Amino acid sequence: MRLAPHYTGEPSSRGEAASAVELREPAKPRPRRTRSTRSMLLRAPPRAWLRLSQPRTPGSQVLCARPRPFSRQRPAEPGGQGQPRGPGLRTRLLVTGLLGAGLGGAWLALRAEKQQWQQQRRTEALRQAAVGQGDFHLLDHHGRARCKADFRGQWVLVYFGFTHCPDICPDELEKLVQVVRRLEAEPGLPAVQPVFITVDPERDDVSAMARYVQDFHPRLLGLTGSAEQVAQVSRSYRVYYSAGPKDEDQDYIVDHSIAIYLLSPDGLFTDYYGRGRSAEQIADSVRRHMAAFRSILPDH
Repeated sequence: MRLAPHYTGEPSSRGEAASAVELREPAKPRPRRTRSTRSMLLRAPPRAWLRLSQPRTPGSQVLCARPRPFSRQRPAEPGGQGQPRGPGLRTRLLVTGLLGAGLGGAWLALRAEKQQWQQQRRTEALRQAAVGQGDFHLLDHHGRARCKADFRGQWVLVYFGFTHCPDICPDELEKLVQVVRRLEAEPGLPAVQPVFITVDPERDDVSAMARYVQDFHPRLLGLTGSAEQVAQVSRSYRVYYSAGPKDEDQDYIVDHSIAIYLLSPDGLFTDYYGRGRSAEQIADSVRRHMAAFRSILPDH
């Protein structure tokens, strides 16, 4: 296609007088810039990279995962220098052990304090029951007169029974002796005096008591007396006893209370232990009573 001549109004350089006619070529369209794939990836957000990198199939969905940020931590230097280090395993174990020991000690201290408080309440309640009040007058297995004041200043374990008892009395006396031996084996504890008081004065005279107690412990002291004296001391300690009917051989069984009594050095009734208590349990109780008694002395 040709264009009409156009007069410029100026003479040409070649001296032509006539108006020059310029033939102008049609302008070519400028090529449209297209963004390269590299430019698109650099400018696209991280999520677009994931969409482009995952293959898509018909009917499938593209799952976008959150991009993980690049770690800024430096690689560990040889020898571990240049970075702060936490406490070692040995230090952590030591700290854990110390904390555990502290907590355990506090728990044991609270437990001991609670047991001592419970025992003091029990002792006060038993003393209010007026058990073991008053004095008594009996004979020991050597024939010497004994009263309650003779045992002041000593811890005393007392059992009421009779020498013709087939099984219960020997078992309970053996248990009492085991308690005494356990406490004797511990240095620093005061001696405990074992005492056996008969509830069968008709048959248990001084000689019968001497023969009987020698089979248990060298320090076991047997006490007897008249029927009235035995009745008086039995009432004082709330001990029940009753002689059964006699057979053709004039033998009989005495039904009686089964308990071991603990007297403190001030002569007061402190505790009692039934048949179901073991020697170890009784010894532990006596130790606690001794500790509580020492804590209230004036010099402590």
